[in-house]
Amino acid sequence: MNLTDSTILTDSIVPLWQHRASQQPGAVAFITPQHDYTWLEVSQQATRYAHWLRQQGMCPGDVMTLAGKNRPEWIWYFLGALTAGITTAFLAPQPAEKLRQKLQTIYAPEQPVWLIADESPEISALHTHLTGIRWLREISLTDEPLPDGDVTTYHPAQISSLIFTSGSTGVPKVVAHTSSNHFASARGLLSLLPFGEQDCWLLSLPLYHVSGLSIIYRWLLGGGQLKIGEDLVTAIQGVSHASLVPVQLQRLLEHPEVSLNLNHVLLGGGDIPLSLTQQASERGMNTWVGYGMTEAASTVTVKQTDGQSGCGLALPGREVLLREQRIYVRGETLAAGYYHRGRLRPVTDEDGWFDTKDLGYWTEGGLNISGRADNQFISGGENIHCEEIEQVLLTHPQIEQAVVVPVEDQTFGARPVAVVTTVSGQLPDMGVLTAWLQNRLEKFKWPLAWYLMPEGLTGGGIKVSRFEVKQWLSEHDSQRKVMR
Repeated sequence: MNLTDSTILTDSIVPLWQHRASQQPGAVAFITPQHDYTWLEVSQQATRYAHWLRQQGMCPGDVMTLAGKNRPEWIWYFLGALTAGITTAFLAPQPAEKLRQKLQTIYAPEQPVWLIADESPEISALHTHLTGIRWLREISLTDEPLPDGDVTTYHPAQISSLIFTSGSTGVPKVVAHTSSNHFASARGLLSLLPFGEQDCWLLSLPLYHVSGLSIIYRWLLGGGQLKIGEDLVTAIQGVSHASLVPVQLQRLLEHPEVSLNLNHVLLGGGDIPLSLTQQASERGMNTWVGYGMTEAASTVTVKQTDGQSGCGLALPGREVLLREQRIYVRGETLAAGYYHRGRLRPVTDEDGWFDTKDLGYWTEGGLNISGRADNQFISGGENIHCEEIEQVLLTHPQIEQAVVVPVEDQTFGARPVAVVTTVSGQLPDMGVLTAWLQNRLEKFKWPLAWYLMPEGLTGGGIKVSRFEVKQWLSEHDSQRKVMR
């Protein structure tokens, strides 16, 4: 399928999975641990779930919330909701109070929110504390006969998804995209990183992150196979494409006995060590690195890793502009708006530019990211970027994840503090760290103190909320190790 044909199909009011069911009904489309589904079966499942959602009382424009980790049923609920013109909000598994706060952000009096969530005593207690939330019990419709009548009200311009930002600097925002936004994102990426009917993409990232949801649209557009599994090392068998964070790729490379067909790996979620991509290349993998965000429906720039710094150039359908090193993005992938209780507000200025609040610069390797404009602070008169320190810390062999934040200091105004995840689960020896940081960072950039990352702040393995780290630090100052 060329780009012109794909644009025509994604602009159609006929869902792409229905089109594929008519053109290649017997081709395997969706692989789960229990069953391999053809495109015809995928289309039939979407129809069954669309009818069931309408039978529950849901109407086009309503919001269905899926709260929890990836599971095969999420695909049926999502495609069923798209078929019936219903918007899907994806939420991570989280404490009941946080779930309540986010549901209240979505809820509008004139538009109820329907919820399917992992059952737990804490979550069940919300039943009596939330108004306007209608609970749905999970159901399996695989063996149900196809219903009569057509409830398809799909339109690519309708709001298809609501995804919460990480809230790195404050309260998470709810980003609303149309299917047109998502397909434009997929079309631009697949123009450079090919994915076709003979390929298989692993759903290796959570759907409540845009990097996970974007895999669904690439699958639908490319017409290959989508695979889902519980264990990464097992599920990767037979897969040609995967979107991974560095720690996932590292875990795969630690299993040399595993035979891999993986030849295209899109990496994200943090700094990408050169040694990691070199190891992947030795195993026959082409690795790609990109820059993106929730508001832009995932990837904005991308390039194949080549040892040079940079995240590549803007993909088709996107524009990137630097104003005094501040990165602005424009294009057809940008969200329809920020969603709050049934209302949308623009994500862009009057000229259509989105202020990413990231800082960057151009090199031969494309766009380079310096860090967040709001993550820069002054220490003793020196400008410090949190991300610069994090990138250095992540090259330490024992450190898997690092978040650096400033804390107040009477002498210097502010000093950096590091919160890390380590291979051993223990903080490295401070004396060893001091020696290691020599010649890697100017001394005024050395973390004043170190903490182990608590499990509750790991962000689903993709992104940690810097704002929540700051809050946690204010409550756990006694747990630090001080570097002298």
